[in-house]
Amino acid sequence: MLKTKKLTNICYYVADIDRTARFYGETLGLDLQRMANEPGEPDWLIASTANGIDLLFFQMETKPGNSPIIVFDLEDGGIDDMVAGLAEQGVTIVTPVSHAPGGWSSEFADPDGHTLSMYQTEDMPRQKKAVA
Repeated sequence: MLKTKKLTNICYYVADIDRTARFYGETLGLDLQRMANEPGEPDWLIASTANGIDLLFFQMETKPGNSPIIVFDLEDGGIDDMVAGLAEQGVTIVTPVSHAPGGWSSEFADPDGHTLSMYQTEDMPRQKKAVA
């Protein structure tokens, strides 16, 4: 199901976005961009790496085991169908399809409870059309 999907992001939940920006930007020297979030919500950060995988940092409650999250890109869309297919196979859906910056995402758990995610841009169809 995901074997042909490109790994595009690794998401981290962090307690303090400014502290994270100082560490990854100043201490490690990564080129960070601060991205605006919804009004009243903290900004988030993105750092592009040489191999094309972006590190994303979101300020929210963090605890061991809920971060990082590996994100697969659904460049052809169909996120609703993918999530339904996983659920039919007994996979635990942690977060149903919901709005994410610039698109849609859903999180699910592997058998050990590690969170994985899929993301598609908002310009792609959320469902695939059935072939007759």
